[in-house]
Amino acid sequence: MSQQSLILNIIPFQPPILEKEFAFYTKKQDSFCPIHVDDLQGLIEGLVDTQDLDFEQWLYTDFQEPREDAIIISVNLQESIHFAAHYYRYLIRQHFKGIADAMRPSFTNEIEVWFKHYSQPDPRYTIYNLFTLKIQHHRITNGPEMIVSYDGTTKVLNMSLAELGSIDTTQLNWIKADKELHKYKYLPLDYKQHLDKLHIVLTNTLKPAFDIAFDIPSTGNRYPKYWELLNDFYKKYLNTAHFKNVIPLCNNGFHFVPEDKVQMTLPGSNDLLFGLDRLGTEPKTDMKRKGPYKPTAANNVRFIFIYQQSDKNGAVARLYNYFKNGMKAKDQQGNEYTAFPPIHDFIKQPLLFDDGAGIAFQNITTAVQEVQKGVKNLQKKPGIQYIAIYVTPVSRFVDDEEQKKVYFRIKEILLQEGITSQVVYKDNISKDAFKYYLPNIEIAILAKLGGIPWRLNRIKSDELIVGIGAFYSVTRKTRYVGSAFCFNNEGVFEGFDCFTADDTKMLAGSIRVAVSKYVVDHYTTKRLIIHFYKDISKKEIQPIVDTLHTLGLSIPVIVVTINKTESKELLAFDTKNQNLMPYSGTILKVGKKEYLLFNNTRYNPTSQVTAKEYHFPVKVSFAATKPELLEDENLITELMDQVYQFSRMYWKSVSQQNLPVTIKYPEMVAQIYPHFESNTLPEFARKNLWFL
Repeated sequence: MSQQSLILNIIPFQPPILEKEFAFYTKKQDSFCPIHVDDLQGLIEGLVDTQDLDFEQWLYTDFQEPREDAIIISVNLQESIHFAAHYYRYLIRQHFKGIADAMRPSFTNEIEVWFKHYSQPDPRYTIYNLFTLKIQHHRITNGPEMIVSYDGTTKVLNMSLAELGSIDTTQLNWIKADKELHKYKYLPLDYKQHLDKLHIVLTNTLKPAFDIAFDIPSTGNRYPKYWELLNDFYKKYLNTAHFKNVIPLCNNGFHFVPEDKVQMTLPGSNDLLFGLDRLGTEPKTDMKRKGPYKPTAANNVRFIFIYQQSDKNGAVARLYNYFKNGMKAKDQQGNEYTAFPPIHDFIKQPLLFDDGAGIAFQNITTAVQEVQKGVKNLQKKPGIQYIAIYVTPVSRFVDDEEQKKVYFRIKEILLQEGITSQVVYKDNISKDAFKYYLPNIEIAILAKLGGIPWRLNRIKSDELIVGIGAFYSVTRKTRYVGSAFCFNNEGVFEGFDCFTADDTKMLAGSIRVAVSKYVVDHYTTKRLIIHFYKDISKKEIQPIVDTLHTLGLSIPVIVVTINKTESKELLAFDTKNQNLMPYSGTILKVGKKEYLLFNNTRYNPTSQVTAKEYHFPVKVSFAATKPELLEDENLITELMDQVYQFSRMYWKSVSQQNLPVTIKYPEMVAQIYPHFESNTLPEFARKNLWFL
């Protein structure tokens, strides 16, 4: 798209030297960098017996002049690119030791440097800007490249450990010791001699102990801020004679993406089908004008209000009136108008109740017991689908853990009785802005009743899409939680399962069973596409990755791994636009089978993008049981298009999301399911979108 001029936050560079002798050792020592023998591409042959190496595969170096027992090897840095990356990281780390305010002293794939923020509003702590430098080869350009990313801010307590007095040291994670950062549990003994120089890096767990507020996430456009900070960092610390003498950066700075390297999703990717098969692109406006694609198939639906008794004549009555008659408002001239239509107009669902079906509780401490009793006493009639509207007196931001549990228990109690539910916070109902809440509430209600608010404008095919998520559990009940969601290629939800486990091998087994069941249930499926997302470590996730790649199915399986790129990753900026965000549907290849996908509401030059819709891209990578499939560029485009389109099927909000529902839904369930008392979901819950 010629209207864009895209720049990536990478800087190409030349090797500072083509070939150099290095000293290697067979025994590990403090501050030595481990080097895998494969990184030296056979250079050790005849120089060392692999049986003398740790696990027969590791050498060590500190990149210094040789000492006793050194093995001298001449390395060509253009050929041994993996070793070269280790060397470049060493050079960069040495350069910043006297410049950065803090660094992590490690030989990881990344170098994190901290600099004090220009604004220090609170004397209790110091704020630092975090930047990460990452070395890679031949991913985007024809040589070595350095990713420069901004990773936000962090706070370090100004009081030292010596001044703190009583503190739960098991809660401590990172410690700033002068200009170095160390994990507290691995803190070198020498540092404990100087407790007055050790300062705590504040985490959200620690902040309440010092009466320090949590950071409020930014909901606005972060592109200009990141671009300014990255350019400032480049000018101050990278585009200098001193640094370029260490790492000869390209004089052009950040990498301009040639126009022929910019791809776009297929034409029509933004198209959705609404009522009577009418096309639209914006659920925010098209749901009102065109109606839902498919109302619920259940002809007999009954609503049940659950509420605190004291809210009956206020919040509950007002919400009922909005559902029944729509929400009225006044314009600037004082004229009344309908700000939001009645529920029967918006989602084509009559508002019907059984006599005496409401459930009231006296206060939040007795809510669970009273709701459980009320649900048991319901005179449910056969052939009727019930949905509960729970008007909660408790904000989701409340600190009281016992009050938070009420939400989860009521959700679970209802599910066990085959009742889905929609939760509405009572204080929101009286706000003028509630007219913006209502469309989100009502499309979620429709989806929970089995209706289809809108669907993708795709030709139906025998293709199964399964979204799989793996997460750390949010409770101590179990260590991990995973889920598998099934969709057809039109983006329509067909069922899911959720499971917990204390190790990822067990989790992998549950995922295998769930995926295999979906394939059996859809026996005409010609191809299985798995959208995979995880927020657990690379080592922990390996059993699940192995399982996905060895399902043993007779049909082709393509695994699409989707990662958020909030930090430490690549970003692109459209320098032709003052807001800097690339057009929605922009695709950039950033590795052999890796891509950035920009998914937002900037569809064309006249698009009006709201503050919360300036999404960062997702990173997408591919693997397949038949690797030759991925050589087909048309298939890659089709799969990228599918990821893009599935983000349009989010039925919790009319706002555009940047993540496809195939991974968004598993993430949502992972926040709720671990709080349930039962270890298995009722059959009803596996076919319902109760978590929206």
